[in-house]
Amino acid sequence: MDAQRREQLLNDLAHRIERAGMTAPAILFLETYQPLAFLGAQLLWFAQPFLTLGLNENDVRDLTLLLEERAGVADLIARLETLQSHHAATR
Repeated sequence: MDAQRREQLLNDLAHRIERAGMTAPAILFLETYQPLAFLGAQLLWFAQPFLTLGLNENDVRDLTLLLEERAGVADLIARLETLQSHHAATR
């Protein structure tokens, strides 16, 4: 996955979580889950044939690649924290 696609995926995912109002729970879950990110990504590889029935195959693959890296999870957490602080500042 190239850097531009990675940034796009991180932004899209963070904004979807924010729109759902799940920023704080997502940060808590990701912080807790971070040591097991690689195992979670392996489960996504296993479930990919079923997930692609309702989701874009490329998005599922790219999300799995992102979660396989510890840096990917850390970057998603940082992106969510930035959105959360920006949202709190605009209130």
